[in-house]
Amino acid sequence: MTHHAHLDATGLLCPLPVLKTAKRLQALAPGEVLRIETDDPAALIDMPHYCAESGHLLLSQEEAGAAMVWMIQKK
Repeated sequence: MTHHAHLDATGLLCPLPVLKTAKRLQALAPGEVLRIETDDPAALIDMPHYCAESGHLLLSQEEAGAAMVWMIQKK
């Protein structure tokens, strides 16, 4: 899937992956997609919750080895 920016949040624990995602999304234009890599187990709950609360669209989440890859479209 095409993305406009990338954030490597591996090695970071809750709440840092979501906080860094929020900050990185601020720099994007509406409709652009951010690709995020996380390995914090809490991200499985935190990322979908963040998207639901902020209005950003969670396009996908998939496992990539020990990490999760998230694609989020800015509202």
